[in-house]
Amino acid sequence: MTPENLFWIGFVGAVLAIAFAYVQSRKVMTFSEGSDTMKKIAASIREGANAYLRRQYTTVAKVFVVVFVILLVIAFASNGEMLSKFTPFAFITGGVWSMLAGFVGMKIATNSNARTAQAASESLNKGLRVAFSSGSVMGFTVVGLGMLDISIWYFLLHYAFHITDATTLANIMVMNGMGASFMALFARVGGGIYTKAADVGADLVGKVEAGIPEDDPRNPATIADNVGDNVGDVAGMGADLYESYVGSILATFALSAVAGYGFSGMLLPVCLAVEGIVCSIIGSFFVKTKENADQKSLLKSLRTGTYLAALLSALVAAPLTYTIVGNWGVYVAILAGLIGGCAIGYFTEYYTSDTYAPTQKLAASSETGSATVIIGGISLGLKSTVASILIVAAAVLISYFAAGGSLNVVDASGLFTAEFNKGLYGIGIAGVGMLSTLGITLATDAYGPVADNAGGIAEMSGLPAEVRERTDALDSLGNTTAATGKGFAIGSASLTALALLVSYVDIVQTKTAEVLNFTLTSPTVLVGMFIGAMLTFVFSAFTMSAVQTAAQSIVVEVRRQFREIAGIMEGKSDPDYASCVALCTKGALHEMVAPALLAIVVPILTGLILGPTGVVGLLGGVSVTGFAMAVFMSNAGGAWDNAKKYIESGHHGGKGSDCHKAAVVGDTVGDPFKDTSGPSLNILIKLCSTVSIVFSGLIVAFNLMNML
Repeated sequence: MTPENLFWIGFVGAVLAIAFAYVQSRKVMTFSEGSDTMKKIAASIREGANAYLRRQYTTVAKVFVVVFVILLVIAFASNGEMLSKFTPFAFITGGVWSMLAGFVGMKIATNSNARTAQAASESLNKGLRVAFSSGSVMGFTVVGLGMLDISIWYFLLHYAFHITDATTLANIMVMNGMGASFMALFARVGGGIYTKAADVGADLVGKVEAGIPEDDPRNPATIADNVGDNVGDVAGMGADLYESYVGSILATFALSAVAGYGFSGMLLPVCLAVEGIVCSIIGSFFVKTKENADQKSLLKSLRTGTYLAALLSALVAAPLTYTIVGNWGVYVAILAGLIGGCAIGYFTEYYTSDTYAPTQKLAASSETGSATVIIGGISLGLKSTVASILIVAAAVLISYFAAGGSLNVVDASGLFTAEFNKGLYGIGIAGVGMLSTLGITLATDAYGPVADNAGGIAEMSGLPAEVRERTDALDSLGNTTAATGKGFAIGSASLTALALLVSYVDIVQTKTAEVLNFTLTSPTVLVGMFIGAMLTFVFSAFTMSAVQTAAQSIVVEVRRQFREIAGIMEGKSDPDYASCVALCTKGALHEMVAPALLAIVVPILTGLILGPTGVVGLLGGVSVTGFAMAVFMSNAGGAWDNAKKYIESGHHGGKGSDCHKAAVVGDTVGDPFKDTSGPSLNILIKLCSTVSIVFSGLIVAFNLMNML
């Protein structure tokens, strides 16, 4: 059977993943939600999360319709010359699948939080298993829907529309990632603004000013805070990682065509994804812990599952690779991606977990006030970029040369050499290798918000202190695994962005009759790089400012309620939770549009002014600076959060001390770092690339440089 007829394997992987997610969801639903009070709180969180997502999806749908019409006009007006006629429809389907991935994850998370709290009242291991099973639903839903999306489009294009040329089919497929990236950016930014506005407002007024515990039922913002965990850290993250997963596979499709591997090279990433699903399912059964486990033991529990899945995936990938493409060098590239992903996870854990010296040292800096905590967190985040960047750099070089790449980039005519294209395929497949076990990696990430919600429900429903200690231990672990998940996402994004950049260059070279100057000495490339670097900072500024604006409204509202509602601090009157939920919803939806549109508008405008070479500079600039900034923000934010948790566990004076208040201020600074701006940057990088590819025909045909 020829390679182009074996893509049905993608459907097998999709069915396995979705079936496992269904089984895990049914398992979670068999556990008790606890007391009537716990059920009532969980229902309020569900109601708030559903209400926000309904309004968010309504808002995003309007933007999608506008973009769809623009794409449709360009495609049919140019008779498919500037843009494939399939792209507008793929844009819609990519957005729908990305939305669905986040929505399913959010639904199970909001049904798991009270169940996790109740399970934690019985034992730490039971609490871990319930929360992790909930995370597994998210993880395997994402990879299952990703494989389903890719497989359906492949069969439609190849069999229904009879596109039999590998290069043509691959170039159409790579454009399909734009819808997923677009939806992911809205979900990440909007959800991130919501969750951090509520979190910052609740902490600053509740913990610092009023001196009441986290998630205290007297705090009007506490329900909004718990809702935010779900719409930002679950629904937003699901859409984000779905986009990363699909994007890495589609980018490798395009590189396979130019590398000369054809359908065989396109089949390999699909097979890697399928075997990664199977290995992730096996690894998930090894996640368990003992009662009274410390952070080190809890981390070991999750690492056992993820590392086992990665090891099994590496073993299975060897015969698959040699059978499909007959090149052991490509297998080395896959190993480079797998090992690189695990290494990024380890160093992320080192810089963000309170088990290690960096976060413990950051907690100690609270003894001299909040200013030193903030300075120390920024320093820690900046230093943490070294490891991630060097790991990705090593993965790029190893995968490039192992797959057959050489230093001879272009031939006498100025076109890419065959060796260069083979090396680039190695880089693309390394990104797929890094995300091949995303099912279990995302499960360890998505479990964190569930544990965080469980802690809030335990506090608000008055469960014994030992239950809150267990949920705090699980929550602290979740902060670390969340940072690890973001490390995987940004690491794979850097590899995928490089693959997409080369795909863009190959596409525009094909569309032009001349050899373009993409060297660094080209003034348009240099100017484009400056614009790309600037875009990273402006985008970060927009998202940070959005959190600030939304959080200020929450601070004002919580202060008003404390001042005007008689008996609220004595527990005699209930706060108005709904007003804070409404403010967060309004603020997030209003503030998310501008930063999301930057990723579309700036690459197109740059191309129309500077031409295709300027866009290459922009993609290079935004990829490098965005990668470093994302690692810095995610790790600094995670360390600030865990430094606070470390103090709350009894160190440096414990809860309520001056050190604790200083650490809370540091944590509020880190909130938009790690949950809004940082994780959104990896989507920005890839969305800029896919937008540039989709509009490459328009940029080649109409740009200011052509007129000079």
